[in-house]
Amino acid sequence: MSRRSPNRPTDAELEILRVLWKRGKSSVREVHEELNLARPGGYTTALKLLQIMTDKGLVRRDEEARAHLYEAVESREGTQSKLVRDLAERAFGGSAAELVQRALSERPASAEDLASIRSLIDELERRGQ
Repeated sequence: MSRRSPNRPTDAELEILRVLWKRGKSSVREVHEELNLARPGGYTTALKLLQIMTDKGLVRRDEEARAHLYEAVESREGTQSKLVRDLAERAFGGSAAELVQRALSERPASAEDLASIRSLIDELERRGQ
């Protein structure tokens, strides 16, 4: 039995959220066209997913315009934070160290990424976290 939170986006929903974070308020047609650049799919699939996402509280629909416009309820950073916290808790027993170690061991990090990580660690140490 899945323990998926009702507000945790699926992979397909995350693709749509990425479009909305990039474009801002968008019609179903605009979302569909953007998704089709990466992987062809049906208009009705995009519409159905946006309807489900509205019910889940992931997006809000502005019904004022002739073509309904959708926008993400939460920012990209807010959604990522929730997903990382959930993953850390479920897969790593809440250990940030294990999560970061696994992430870095699974995919090579660029010098730029490592410098950014070092900078974040330095900042957290300065703040006493």
